[in-house]
Amino acid sequence: MNVQFPDCLRPFFGPHLIWRKESSSRVIYLTFDDGPVPEVTPTVLDILDVHSIKATFFCVGENVEKHPEIYNNIISRGHRTGNHSYNHLKGFETENSEYVENIRKAARLIKSRLFRPPYGRIKPKQLKVLRNEFDIVMWDVITHDYDKSLSNDKVFRNVTRYSRNGSIVVFHDSVKAMGNMLNVLPKAIEFWKTNGYSFGTL
Repeated sequence: MNVQFPDCLRPFFGPHLIWRKESSSRVIYLTFDDGPVPEVTPTVLDILDVHSIKATFFCVGENVEKHPEIYNNIISRGHRTGNHSYNHLKGFETENSEYVENIRKAARLIKSRLFRPPYGRIKPKQLKVLRNEFDIVMWDVITHDYDKSLSNDKVFRNVTRYSRNGSIVVFHDSVKAMGNMLNVLPKAIEFWKTNGYSFGTL
């Protein structure tokens, strides 16, 4: 289970992917994938409000279409949004033109230049087209909060062990991840604040 993508491998993926922000700044960039959904996203927004934190939500277009009021609430509370495809396609398993059109379909609902490939999987030809239209954001630390075989404590230890200056951290505002995520997120925020971190948006 890879929590942090090795720095030494990132150059092989080219300069067109954003993995981490400025490392001299003691800032964490919280991101949430796969929402918005009514069972989870509003609770996440409330947790962030308690701590006066702004985050970046990479939204699935289909969910935005189903729950526009939640999407608008994300924006009205001062958070940023990004494109996570229309229906969470796997780039490696999707024909290039279909994949690109799926992202563009989501973009008609999600007005953002940020794009994160679902599963972090994108083929070179897909990347070549989309990098001209989007800033493609990956991550420095993925929480694996969606893995139901992991305990809350294990997810928390992984997140706090591997996060560092400028880390882009991925949680998921999805029903699948909610058990771990809603337990770990407040604890992780307290850990970062105690250790002198502030929080930024992408």
